[in-house]
Amino acid sequence: MARTIDDRLKSERSTVEGTTDLALEADGRVRWSEQGTLRTGELVLPVSRVLFVELRDGAWFVTFEDGRDFHPWAPGDEVVHPCAPDTYVGRVEVVDPDRWDVRWDVTGPAKDYTMTTVLTRA
Repeated sequence: MARTIDDRLKSERSTVEGTTDLALEADGRVRWSEQGTLRTGELVLPVSRVLFVELRDGAWFVTFEDGRDFHPWAPGDEVVHPCAPDTYVGRVEVVDPDRWDVRWDVTGPAKDYTMTTVLTRA
């Protein structure tokens, strides 16, 4: 996983290098686990998150680890995640079976950044 965060408010670029693991759970959901190292300015921190992808009424949906809804899983389609007072507009592109690109444009009163992630099969 290679992630770039271009923060227009701070005029700052951060990066995350790490891994993403997809695993099928017994309940049919796919566990999406990320672990990596965030580098922003002089700061270097370990980061991680877990999401789930689940099938609902014939369509895929992404949830946070605690079960809250995140967004529909629709590769190639724009998705919107309202998180008041901010708005996240994203897109997942399946470039080929070994590469996915994920882009989020985030805007709000205190946020204005683009986060781009490239996921490649190891």
